[in-house]
Amino acid sequence: MAEDYKPVPGVDGEITSVGSDTLAGLMTFWAEGFKQYYPNVNIQIQASGSSTAPPALTEGTANIGPMSRPLKSSEISYFVKKYGYEPKVLKVAIDAIAVFVNKQNPLKRLTLAQVDALFSATRYCGGNSPLRRWEQLGPNLSFSSGIELYGRNSVSGTYGLFKEIALCDGDFGNNVNELPGSAAVIQSIAYSKKAIGYAALGYATASVKALSVLGPSGRFIEPKAETIADGSYPLSRFLYLVVNQEPERSLPRVQQEFLRYILSTQGQELVRRSGYIPLSKQLIEQQVISL
Repeated sequence: MAEDYKPVPGVDGEITSVGSDTLAGLMTFWAEGFKQYYPNVNIQIQASGSSTAPPALTEGTANIGPMSRPLKSSEISYFVKKYGYEPKVLKVAIDAIAVFVNKQNPLKRLTLAQVDALFSATRYCGGNSPLRRWEQLGPNLSFSSGIELYGRNSVSGTYGLFKEIALCDGDFGNNVNELPGSAAVIQSIAYSKKAIGYAALGYATASVKALSVLGPSGRFIEPKAETIADGSYPLSRFLYLVVNQEPERSLPRVQQEFLRYILSTQGQELVRRSGYIPLSKQLIEQQVISL
């Protein structure tokens, strides 16, 4: 377990967050919880996609960059060119990308090859031929029209990770409807029994169903807390916050305390309540020491 957060005197100022849509809800909850301790702190949150975080942090228009994928080498190089050191990356939660169908859809599971054949134009992950009709996925799927596919847009970390893992870094098919947020994907699937889409698991609602996916063990793995935490579910990932911290120097007090709050018992409880997986005690301790 993480340590309880203990407030300190003299914390004020502004936090500006630009980045991941996946982390938008959590950032809002963390901001609200933090402001209960420090009501004079101003926190602004812009959730425009993970790819917007590194340039905002580099240019100084944000001091915290939420990301649902690791930094790319080009993003690190851009930052280093300006500051002479790399940005600091903190792991703040564990998430999974799930493949969803409408709750009334009888489909329960997919192999990664089937996921690839559904969403990819290149089929590098073993999809032999495109899957376009429901009867290709099972005889009990007798919908009258083709499969409707939904996913995220290219600025999203969810898009990037799904492309890397589920498509073996292949190209998406042009029949995938790209939407600006995971909530929009879930809403589209909830509206149509003929839809399949991928989104951050934390956005699941009672109107959709997350499918089990065939893991490396040869078993179909359901996306849930236990399988995400132990790494057996193949579409899991860390969620990150990126900050500009000079080597051998502490962050400004307001940023430092906000990050300590996020890595505290209270902050990680909000992770759990939001449908994500809290960090291990060991990982939290390693990161708190570095702040």
